[in-house]
Amino acid sequence: MIDLRVMRLDGGLELPVAARPGDAGIDLRSRVDLVVPPAGGRALVPTGLAVEVPPGFAGLVLPRSGLALSHGVTVLNAPGLIDAGYRGEVSVILVNTDPVSEFDVERGDRVAQLVVVAVEAVRLEAVRELSASERGTGGFGHSGRS
Repeated sequence: MIDLRVMRLDGGLELPVAARPGDAGIDLRSRVDLVVPPAGGRALVPTGLAVEVPPGFAGLVLPRSGLALSHGVTVLNAPGLIDAGYRGEVSVILVNTDPVSEFDVERGDRVAQLVVVAVEAVRLEAVRELSASERGTGGFGHSGRS
């Protein structure tokens, strides 16, 4: 288990927690009331939190499946990435895919979830060719029906 340092930017909101023991994600809540317009409307939702992701880790902001299924609302750039060096407020870009209904977000609503994962530092090595693999250069839909 790692420690995640969290700074409340809004003392009126509770700290995020996992819904159940063993859950990977902790719920992020909205700091404000706002409306996400229908048909691809977007909104930047501040959470009232800043986090200090430890070196060697990254924070991933992921959609909540219930919002996606029930309302067509998801995280636009999923997963949103919080690098270890970022210290600003965590905000969530929501998009509303419902063709006609706007989506009301109220202060304190759970809008996304944060998962902290280990990441490896990489060092790029320029080469003239890559090693062969079974997949090769097969890309989008190469293995059959997408």
